[in-house]
Amino acid sequence: MLYAIYSTDVPNSLAARQSARPAHLARLQELEQQGRLLTAGPLPAVDSNDPGEAGFTGSLVIAEFDSLEAAREWAGQDPYISACVYDNSVVKPYKKVFPN
Repeated sequence: MLYAIYSTDVPNSLAARQSARPAHLARLQELEQQGRLLTAGPLPAVDSNDPGEAGFTGSLVIAEFDSLEAAREWAGQDPYISACVYDNSVVKPYKKVFPN
């Protein structure tokens, strides 16, 4: 089943986010290689694809896991957590409707 992982950043997390980004992306690339990643990306703090120093307010990952518990466990091991980028993460089942 698909699960949405919605994570919010602590204030002023840009430097920590940039530092932990390679490890964060490596985990997402692993999901992609396994054919389990639907989409993933950051949430810009301003209305721009390149928010510059404004940074980001969080991230969204939608991926396939065996269970809600497995999705929560995966989310809890994100390098952004150990780097103190994320304030919290919410994991919920997700049903894809569009596009087909």
